[in-house]
Amino acid sequence: MPLDAYRPTFVKSLVMVPIRPDDPIGAIGTYWARPQALAPERVALLQALADTTSVAMENVTLVNDLERRVRERTTALEQANEALEAFSVSVSHDLRAPLRAVQGFAQLLDERAGERLDADGRHLLSGVRQAAGRMDALMDELMKLAQVGRREPVCRSFDLAPMAREVVQRLQTAEPGRRVHVDIADPLPVHADPGLLRLALENLVGNAWKYTGRRDEAHIAVQPWADDGRSGFCVRDNGAGFDMARAERLFEPFRRLHSEDEFSGTGIGLAIVRRVVQQHGGRIHAEARPGEGATFYVALPTG
Repeated sequence: MPLDAYRPTFVKSLVMVPIRPDDPIGAIGTYWARPQALAPERVALLQALADTTSVAMENVTLVNDLERRVRERTTALEQANEALEAFSVSVSHDLRAPLRAVQGFAQLLDERAGERLDADGRHLLSGVRQAAGRMDALMDELMKLAQVGRREPVCRSFDLAPMAREVVQRLQTAEPGRRVHVDIADPLPVHADPGLLRLALENLVGNAWKYTGRRDEAHIAVQPWADDGRSGFCVRDNGAGFDMARAERLFEPFRRLHSEDEFSGTGIGLAIVRRVVQQHGGRIHAEARPGEGATFYVALPTG
């Protein structure tokens, strides 16, 4: 401390303590216009103030560093998502043409030479067509997943019940032999993007329809549901269900809790549902028991 600098002034006594004693970044002190005999407890009080200031400054530094890291991580995640979506679109487009060729050639072979094939040949040809069909469905789902990620929701309030009835009607038309009791609450008010929510609803109801396929008396319900100030809906079924110990895998792409032999599927449908719900700032979770069915709960922000 350059004491000589204070001699021409009115200052007759002063005390200074360092901010961060180990690696000082400043000092805090006080002064008087007359000589003072400073008590040790006053010096201790000043040092406590300096230490508190040091902690506050370090906290500011830590918060600034944390915010910088969050910005960097957010940017990296956004870039990764963009790259993944671009990859999904590119793969889907690039594979679509050769896949259509495989499907076309398989159909021609069936039409022109199917009758001349023995049982093994017909079985192999059927396998080719089924595999091509699964790949076609998988690419459709990948395209939907990528499109959901790029689309900003345009929300409005509407009744979900008519949309749910349309989804069920298409499923019944595709499988007229099935008898499924479907209970759709009316009305089902929601606040969401209708196009995006239709994707989610189609996958949820479609899953319920699929996983009740082995039930003699299948039941599906679409009902209103609210949670923590959010309103939404739930889709309940009495189908195959699943083990809740594996539920964390449920919404991950390509993760399936049932084998292809049990129930066909791409493993992307619930990933699309979660992406749609997240795009709305909502929440989704499921409850189930093996052999007793499952319920999927969707909570959406209110309008």
